[in-house]
Amino acid sequence: MKNNNPKGILFILLGMMAFSVQDTIMKYIYNFASLYEIYLIRTLVSFAIILLFLKITTKPIIFRTRYPLLTFCRVILFFFGFSFFYVSLTVLPLGTATALFFVTPFLLTIFAKFILKEEIGPRRWLAVLIGFIGVYIILDPDFSNFNYMSLTPILCAFCYSLSMIIIKITSEKDSVYTQTFTFYFGAIIISTIFYFIAGEGQYNTIDHPASQFIFREWFSNLEISMLLMVATGFTASAAFLFIFTAYRIASPAVVSPFEYSILLWSSLSGWYFFNEIPDLKTIIGMFLIVFGGIYIFIREKVQDQSIVTEKPLR
Repeated sequence: MKNNNPKGILFILLGMMAFSVQDTIMKYIYNFASLYEIYLIRTLVSFAIILLFLKITTKPIIFRTRYPLLTFCRVILFFFGFSFFYVSLTVLPLGTATALFFVTPFLLTIFAKFILKEEIGPRRWLAVLIGFIGVYIILDPDFSNFNYMSLTPILCAFCYSLSMIIIKITSEKDSVYTQTFTFYFGAIIISTIFYFIAGEGQYNTIDHPASQFIFREWFSNLEISMLLMVATGFTASAAFLFIFTAYRIASPAVVSPFEYSILLWSSLSGWYFFNEIPDLKTIIGMFLIVFGGIYIFIREKVQDQSIVTEKPLR
C-alpha cells in the first residue's frame, strides 16, 4: 500500500536535489566537453549502477519490451528532449530553464485529452492557461529580436510529455526498470553513432555555445571532464532511485507537488555557482507555473483521475 507519504516526500526532495546537482554539473561542464560525450558516459555509469542495484535487491532484470515500436519512439523523444534541455543551459539561467521545463503538466493535460481521450474539466483548462501565461511572462518575447534558443526547455517538455503518454501505455506490461534499460540502450547507441559522425569536432565551426556544446571534439579534456561526467551518472541514478521509491511507497498525488522543489535547488545553484539572480518577471512567471501545475495535481486527486500525477515529471 502507498501509505508512507512523509518518507515519500523526503525521497522526492532528495531526488530533486540530485537532479539539480546533475544539471549544475551539466551547466558547468559544457565549456569543455561535448554533449553526447557526457550523455554516453553518464548513461554507461547509470546503467551499471541500476543493474548493480537490481542484483543486490534480487529484483528481476528484464530487458525485453513488449512494445518495440512505442518504446523506440519513447527513446527518441526522451533522448532528444533532454538534449534540448541540456543545450538550453548554455544560454539560459539554470532556474529559468528548469521553470520552463515545468510546462510539462500542462502539455500532459493537453495530450491526455487529445491522444488518450481523457475528460478534462474547465478548471484544469484554466490551470493550463495560467501556466502558459507564466511561460509568456518568463520569456517576455520581443519578436523583433527574440532568442529562439530560450524555447529549448519547452521543446524538452514537449518531447518528454509525449514520452510520458507512451509510458502510460507501455507500463501495462513493461516494468519501470525495463523502460529505463531500453532508454539506456537507446542513449548508448545514439551517442555512439554521433561519435562516429561528429566526434572529431569537424563540425564545430560556429561560434555559439550551444553549437560548440553539441559538436565539440570528444575526449579532448578528459583530465577535467571525466570525473564530472561520471558524477552526472551517479547523480542521475540516485535521482531515479529516490523518485521511483517515492512513487512506490507513497501516494503520487501527495508527493508530485514536491517535485517543484527543484526550482528552489536550481535557483540556489544558479545563484551560488553562476551568479544568476532571477528578475521579478521570472519569479512571477515561476509562481504562475507552479500554481497552475499544483492546481492540476489537486483537481486530478479530486476527480480520482491520474494523468499528470501518475508519473514523475522529471
